[in-house]
Amino acid sequence: MTRNATTDSDAPRVVVAGEMLIDFLPDRQGPLESVASFTKRPGGAPANVAVALSQLDETPAFATRVGDDPFGDFLVETLSEAGLDTELVERDPEAKTSLAFVALGEEADRGFSFYRDRTADTRMQPGSVPDATLASADWVHVGGVTLADEPSRTATFDLMRRGRDAGATVSFDPNARPELWDEFDFEASVAEAFELADVVKATPEDLEALDYEGDPETMARRIRSDGPHTVFLTLGSEGSLVSASEESPWVTEETVVSHGGYDVEPVDTTGAGDAFTAGVVAALVEGQSLAETLSFANAVAAVTTTATGAMTALPDRESVRQFRES
Repeated sequence: MTRNATTDSDAPRVVVAGEMLIDFLPDRQGPLESVASFTKRPGGAPANVAVALSQLDETPAFATRVGDDPFGDFLVETLSEAGLDTELVERDPEAKTSLAFVALGEEADRGFSFYRDRTADTRMQPGSVPDATLASADWVHVGGVTLADEPSRTATFDLMRRGRDAGATVSFDPNARPELWDEFDFEASVAEAFELADVVKATPEDLEALDYEGDPETMARRIRSDGPHTVFLTLGSEGSLVSASEESPWVTEETVVSHGGYDVEPVDTTGAGDAFTAGVVAALVEGQSLAETLSFANAVAAVTTTATGAMTALPDRESVRQFRES
């Protein structure tokens, strides 16, 4: 995808919107009740994607809402240090910044305990991304967490519709977090998002929560039948695949491409899926093939797992290049 020649050449080609919060990382593996102390790190899936894109030289416009509190100050400073413009970051004087406590398993996999009841990111407002920003964008990316509460739910669907109307590719990551869903139905909400999305990135765990069954190719094809023309599935140690219909702008006929991933010794998998998403968006926006996109995105994700934290472990292009060459 390329920017329309009539738009501002200096404007971001990518818009990302969604939650930004604090991840508290444990000082040891095991259940939370056994952890003695935690380290504060910035997090939130869309925020991870936004910062990862900035690291990959595709700095996006990022829209979010954080509390007017010390944690919110920390997150805004984090975005600024990562080179992102904070113009679309709203500060909520009446709600706190969300918190998530992370538990690490023996294979560096993680679980989350959220403190997110009526917090700032649940109060994102429709229309917070200006029309002019969307007019300059080739891509809009959102996630599923903000669909669990109002008004962030309406804001997310509204942005997806406006992005498509503006001619941007719209991508969606369901990011299943069952513990966050109370007022709305997760499966029905994701089905509505799939109808609005051109591209979906998901995991087998997401699809299990959505009652999708079968092998990865079958599940990807099922998602495609629900709306999007291109579906990326991350498969852990088995790498990833992409399934695209003939409507996808990156192929001329129905195509499935796989990549086996890279061998690394993972330290912390937090944010790896978001790093993969950023790799996909960065590669496709600059016109790479699906095969090169998978290879690049897998490398970005693999490098991310070799250090702790989500944003703090994100690599730049040079680190990814060296990793792939090695």
